[in-house]
Amino acid sequence: MFRFTSPPMPHYITSGKDAYSAGDRHADRSGIGVFDLLVTTRGCLFLEEDGLELTVPAGHFAILRPDRSHRTSKPCGEETHFHWLHFQTLGSWSEVTEREPYTDPLHSQPYLQIETFVFHVPRSGELPARETMYEWLEELQRLKAAADAGARFKQQGVFQQLLFQLQEEGSAAAKDAQLALADEAAAFLRRSYREQVSYKELSEQLHFHANYIALCMKKAFGCTPLDYLTRYRIEQAKQLLIHTGEPIGSIAEATGFATFSYFVRCFGKHTGTKPKAFRQRFRT
Repeated sequence: MFRFTSPPMPHYITSGKDAYSAGDRHADRSGIGVFDLLVTTRGCLFLEEDGLELTVPAGHFAILRPDRSHRTSKPCGEETHFHWLHFQTLGSWSEVTEREPYTDPLHSQPYLQIETFVFHVPRSGELPARETMYEWLEELQRLKAAADAGARFKQQGVFQQLLFQLQEEGSAAAKDAQLALADEAAAFLRRSYREQVSYKELSEQLHFHANYIALCMKKAFGCTPLDYLTRYRIEQAKQLLIHTGEPIGSIAEATGFATFSYFVRCFGKHTGTKPKAFRQRFRT
């Protein structure tokens, strides 16, 4: 599967439709510089990318890498129809065999408009909701005929819907019980960050042993439940320090820290500065 770090999100470049007769072959290409999404609607494509065989029957898809060579592994055995779509990302990406832990980098700037996140898209597979996917691909074709900026904007929106559908279908969390539990634990911690949350309460809420929950969160987020909760509390405290005039002690209490000294210690560890200095720096 492919692992994308966003923002920026992958972006649509262009797309089209093609058809091969029985005996035809897909063009051999090398390092085309864009991702190539192929969606077969009839027949079957037989491809190979640097030794990896990809068979794409009707109702299935495959994504070819931008930095490798691909060719036909064998000619089409029947009339074959397919959509192709080129996309790229200006963010980082990699090919992985399983969902990898991800930890947000520590930011010195509190005014970031969106948090960095990762998502995973399968290399190939059966199309989810294929008729909807076909319609989106057709819509992208129709929008190509329009020259205005609105059509370009809509193209990106349709592509994001398509990409989201693919990543939802291939989401490891949907197939991995440990990752699903980690997501559930993280959601509970975010809801409860103002309160004193114990491992016992977490265990009772999720109906799993605390050690198992911690193992799952390490796999999904690269940290323990306590570390995850502390990082989230610090982010909430940053916003209160900047946007309110509340005393720092009150902010520590409001964000779930048991004592003022513990809040100051955790804040310094995660930001490299003390709460008062942080507030002075970003409220000048």
